[in-house]
Amino acid sequence: MVDNIKELEAEIHPLKADERKSQGNLESGIEKDGSFKKTSRHSRFAQCRTVIFFFSLFICLFVVFIISFIIPCPDKSISQKMWRINYNAAVTYDFMTFKDISEDTIQDILFLYKEDSNGDSSNSNNSCTNQGFSTPCVYLAALSGTNGSVLWERPVAQDVAYMECVDRHMMEGPPSGCFIVGKQHSFLAVDSSIGEIMWNQPWPFGDNDSVLTPFLTIPDLTGNEIQDLLIFTKSGRRIKTYLFSSNTGDQVGSLSYLNLEGEVGYLMHITYTGAYYILFHSASYIYAYPLKDLYEEMTGGKDLFMEDNYWQKMIDNITHRILPFSSGTIRYLINVPVLKKKDILLVKTDRCELFDGQMFSLQWTLNASEVVRKPVLGYYKPGEHAIVLEAGTGFQRKILIVDATSGEILWNLTLNSFPGIPKITSVTTIDQRSAFFFWDSRNQTETGDYRKTLYMFHPILPYVLLELTNTTKNIVAFNVIFEQKHHASYVLLTGPTSADLPGQVSLSKEKLKESVLNAKVIWLGQTRPENDQTIKDRFYELRYKRET
Repeated sequence: MVDNIKELEAEIHPLKADERKSQGNLESGIEKDGSFKKTSRHSRFAQCRTVIFFFSLFICLFVVFIISFIIPCPDKSISQKMWRINYNAAVTYDFMTFKDISEDTIQDILFLYKEDSNGDSSNSNNSCTNQGFSTPCVYLAALSGTNGSVLWERPVAQDVAYMECVDRHMMEGPPSGCFIVGKQHSFLAVDSSIGEIMWNQPWPFGDNDSVLTPFLTIPDLTGNEIQDLLIFTKSGRRIKTYLFSSNTGDQVGSLSYLNLEGEVGYLMHITYTGAYYILFHSASYIYAYPLKDLYEEMTGGKDLFMEDNYWQKMIDNITHRILPFSSGTIRYLINVPVLKKKDILLVKTDRCELFDGQMFSLQWTLNASEVVRKPVLGYYKPGEHAIVLEAGTGFQRKILIVDATSGEILWNLTLNSFPGIPKITSVTTIDQRSAFFFWDSRNQTETGDYRKTLYMFHPILPYVLLELTNTTKNIVAFNVIFEQKHHASYVLLTGPTSADLPGQVSLSKEKLKESVLNAKVIWLGQTRPENDQTIKDRFYELRYKRET
């Protein structure tokens, strides 16, 4: 019924129905037109974002291309496998030290030489004559550890009695310097980075005084980054103490009341409480002086250093002796790290004794007579310090590697000796042990020269030595240094035996890996558990670390 009524209205009013349809279609068209306009705007925005994105990406890639291929990167220094530099008609000295002067992570070499024909002329600012010396004079030279090229060199003295370099490892403050004592009473310091004279002071010591070595550097406790230099001289029984500013060379103070006879040596020791003491040894006695007293008497400064109450009670108030008399003359006194503390090793003519660094109680005694030089430290067991001794006189000497904690002999070997034999050297490997390097001599050549042989030893292979090289030249100085990427190299300085007879001076450096490739395996026993090539491979695979 209702449906019939709607159909009837439609027939009666057909125009109204068409009007409603037209109105509906119009509204639908308007909505579609607005939607299309919105879609167009969004599409244009998306296209702009795409263009901006790709343009930014192109700019980034272009910048990367410029940096990577057009702008050259700084050259990375690569140390040569081996290099050598020679000086003719020259002499050299038992002094060689290392410092990264070029800042390329490769250690550069500083050494002294005197050459008759070094191109000296009055027109050269770097000549002996322009520096106030007659020709020839002594030059301090810095050579690149990368290839042996000269970084700088400078005349420093007519002749040198002693030289010592201090590296401060600081970004700011005074530069690292080399302090030089000349035989003609000169006293100066050279900036080891650039070769410039830091200061040159008049001779501050007595005419008959002999300068004792090494110099001691007073720790900086004031925060001014200027360390003082403590130097001792000896004339007869009198020991005089001088304090200098290492930055200016000015004398800060001096003392002259120490009286010791015979051969004198000394050591700066730090007790467990952090107190500094200067230990002197003379004959069979040890004398202890707190750095606090010496410093305050020379400078008047107060409360910069402390004393150790136990040590103050242990030291005799009148004689300053710290130990009762015992047989055997003391020849060397060194600090030995044992279990994260520093103990004191006394090397006597007939034995070695290790004393606790705080209580000064005897830890162990080792019968070892005629120790010919100052002991060297290294690692035989992983992370545990060992002491290397050279004992014996004459043509043969015995090498002893001793456990620092117990005094037990861990390894020993008898080798031949020769005049001026270099000291034993060690370098730490990443397994917390040390590789040891020592020289031996064979029969003399037809010219009468000894044939010197360099051996390498490592505790992981206690039954073999590796013969790295040999020479008939006179060895003046030798050392093994840590290189980049866990490698190591040895540096050899050879020259005439006498300063009065100039000859060829040669400084060479070679990577250990290259020497190992051409080395000869020396078996110490009858059994050979491995073949020679396997031994060389194990030495070749060793990696080294810098000792902190």
